[in-house]
Amino acid sequence: MAKFPFRDTALPLEDRIGDLLSRLSVEEKVSQLCNSAGAVAGLSVPAYNWWNEALHGVARAGTATVFPQAIALAAMFDEELLEEIAGAIAEEARAKYNLAQKKKDTGAYKGLTFWSPNINILRDPRWGRGHETYGEDPYLTARLGVAFIRGLQQRDDVTGKLKTAACAKHFAAHSGPEGKRHSFNAEVSKKDLFETYLPAFEAAVKEGRVEAVMGAYNALNGTPCCCNGELLNGILRVKWGFQGHVVSDCGAIDDIHRGHRVTRSAKESAALALKNGCDLNCGRTYQHLVDSYEADLIDENDLDTALRRLLRARFLLGMFDEPGSVPYDAIGGEVVACAEHKVLALRAAERAAVLLENNGILPLDADKIKKIAVVGPNADNRGVLLGNYNGTPTEYITALEGLKNYFGADKVLYAKGCRLFGRSSERLLREAERAAQAADAVIACVGLDPSLEGEQGDAFNSDGSGDKTTLDIPLCQETLLERLKTTGKPVVAVLNTGSSVRVRTPGLDALLNLWYPGEQGGAALARLLFGEVSPCGRLPMTFYRSVGDLPAFEDYAMRGRTYRYFEGEPLYPFGYGLSYTRFEYGNLTARRNADGGAEVSLTLRNAGGRDGRETVLVFVRAVGPQPGQPRKSLKAFRSVFLRAGEETRVKFTLGAEAFQFVNEEGEPFVPACGFAVEAGTLTTNVE
Repeated sequence: MAKFPFRDTALPLEDRIGDLLSRLSVEEKVSQLCNSAGAVAGLSVPAYNWWNEALHGVARAGTATVFPQAIALAAMFDEELLEEIAGAIAEEARAKYNLAQKKKDTGAYKGLTFWSPNINILRDPRWGRGHETYGEDPYLTARLGVAFIRGLQQRDDVTGKLKTAACAKHFAAHSGPEGKRHSFNAEVSKKDLFETYLPAFEAAVKEGRVEAVMGAYNALNGTPCCCNGELLNGILRVKWGFQGHVVSDCGAIDDIHRGHRVTRSAKESAALALKNGCDLNCGRTYQHLVDSYEADLIDENDLDTALRRLLRARFLLGMFDEPGSVPYDAIGGEVVACAEHKVLALRAAERAAVLLENNGILPLDADKIKKIAVVGPNADNRGVLLGNYNGTPTEYITALEGLKNYFGADKVLYAKGCRLFGRSSERLLREAERAAQAADAVIACVGLDPSLEGEQGDAFNSDGSGDKTTLDIPLCQETLLERLKTTGKPVVAVLNTGSSVRVRTPGLDALLNLWYPGEQGGAALARLLFGEVSPCGRLPMTFYRSVGDLPAFEDYAMRGRTYRYFEGEPLYPFGYGLSYTRFEYGNLTARRNADGGAEVSLTLRNAGGRDGRETVLVFVRAVGPQPGQPRKSLKAFRSVFLRAGEETRVKFTLGAEAFQFVNEEGEPFVPACGFAVEAGTLTTNVE
């Protein structure tokens, strides 16, 4: 086999890219611009499928460690832990790639380009894909997005090679409705765009150096995102300096003519998207670029611009280097679903759980409780562990299995009680009552699962869109909870959900939100219920009382939405979460620094009788009314572990941007007002 210059690792990267590019015909160039890129036999360039997923573990590629769903990872409020998790995912991803390469398997979900994370803003809890995100806050989403990207990409210090490539999606202003996503036009003001919908993407580009950005299905202010030159070139590349590649969401180029009806044909849509900055098509519409070229809708330079960006990614991943020469080539299959990663998944599930209510029943006293009843449609539901975009774990520890393993199978009674949704069954209800009456405490596993909220086509809810029409848990589950209460036994409800929901049954002894907790969810639940660890998760979104508290779902204005603009009384506020111990905040100070930011510090003391972890959230708000501006905004957070009785000083440095607002033109400005800082129950003016 001839050794072409592009194979020479001694040459500069751009020279290698240029050499390979120069050897390709127009038809061969076009063949590389769809996600399923063909082989170039004469150059020994293998086929490559760009599509892979790693939202909370390597997905759709067989066995892998399944970590908690993204929204649960957000509830940890911990950048370092999230980066560690992403690093574990990257290890498994490289191992799987290496094994696939040995088998010459270049099919879907075998590559190193991962279309994760989803850093869209969960502006409305009805959106079915909300559990793929990091919640409603742009600052939190930005910090966690950067952490995940850094963990996934990891650059080798010597060679500069990427372990894997991340992709920030969906650019931009994408958060439902799912049923209309192929034709929907999101109308967004410049203020909302730059204040809420874009900051996480900007951080992903500037700080995370994310390799890819995925264009959204929807149009933004009249122009489909995947052919939106203002977005893909003006903002992403010119304003932010993005150096990576842009990929379309799957089928989104077809949507330009079929859904949005901006063009009349596939060759016109392909040309428009390519010229406006979309380099890679998930789908087959870019096959029509040969027709576009022959019709003079594009020229070869347009193809070269896109392909150069794509080839750079493949070179950075070491795909044109000699096998065995890339530092990550030695990673073997033993890291996949390894014991170390399972421990990490367990820790994440424990850290993500949010205690919403507790009358003192929790933690359960194992010396006093001889039998427990585990009931509900999610008690032994494997699917509820997984969320979506998931891999296949080597073990599924459901709530039932976790409690049997921890407490003893002979001490655990089980009854399903009801189906996940639909009509109540008197037979199932009576079985649950009998189990409860024979036990000392009842663990009722209720809520949703990914069949009730998810992506269009993946969920089987009322309209099949994946979006929710109500925030209430299914009525049959409320009936189950009411019947369990009549037994007089303590009832602890364990909630599975991907976003805001409401449990209406009053008088429950405790309510613990476990989210979609990953493969170790049941083990984490047992340790939480019996006090091996204290709950420390916080809500990364507002839990509303009903959809009646929200603006219309299709309204993308932020007024009336999220803790920053919501004027009503939430069911549970953003950042809410109880503990088994008690933390005291004291001596909060905030002083301006020379950079225009502020130095913030406070004393944190674990005043309770148990060791525990507290998430310190720092909010900034204007002193006095500022019409049209956020009520307050998160500007810093940190997870702090303290032994019982231990005290520490927690310090933060806020940048100058923490004291800026965004005007109607989408530009940051410093208002002529004072500012206050909030942390815990304390507030102080910035001096």
